[in-house]
Amino acid sequence: MCSKAFRFVLGIGLWWFCLAGWAAVDGGRLVEAARTQVGVTLGYDPAYRRIAYPGGDVPLATGVCTDVVIRALRAQGLDLQQRVHEDMRRHFSAYPRHWGLKRPDPSIDHRRVPNLMTWFDRQGLSLKVGQAAADYQPGDIVTWDLGRGLQHIGIISDRRSREGTPLALHNIGQGTREEDILFRWPILGHYRFAAH
Repeated sequence: MCSKAFRFVLGIGLWWFCLAGWAAVDGGRLVEAARTQVGVTLGYDPAYRRIAYPGGDVPLATGVCTDVVIRALRAQGLDLQQRVHEDMRRHFSAYPRHWGLKRPDPSIDHRRVPNLMTWFDRQGLSLKVGQAAADYQPGDIVTWDLGRGLQHIGIISDRRSREGTPLALHNIGQGTREEDILFRWPILGHYRFAAH
């Protein structure tokens, strides 16, 4: 009996610890951090680059869609490179095997949308995918299916289109932009770090 009570209290404690860790991520500040990349990150370069660990990044003038999210979260003290790498080291089999890797690679793993989707799911950040603009709040992270096995990721903005659809901050080939793309492609995942 004592063992069950201890495990329950330990479980609640771990849940609270994880929740408190995400409480530092504010949706509005996440949007602001992503927006600072507009006009700065002007290119798109999916080439593999060996980067420092932890805290590594490709040159700010370029990047891919995941770099928008990585940089915005890092500005709030959450290093996805480190978090994803540590989780993959402990639970490698939980992550997609699309790339034929035998072990985690801290230079690239966090820069792959399927890995981020897995990490977000494993952290309990997933929300139901909705089809209404009201389902999405500033700072939410969304992943899309572009077709042909390609995925995309972006951050929901606090600005809206004339029709009322939230804009998204993303990089799909021409640098970081803030655009009306939320319902342009099928949505694969919807994630939120904290209550707004």
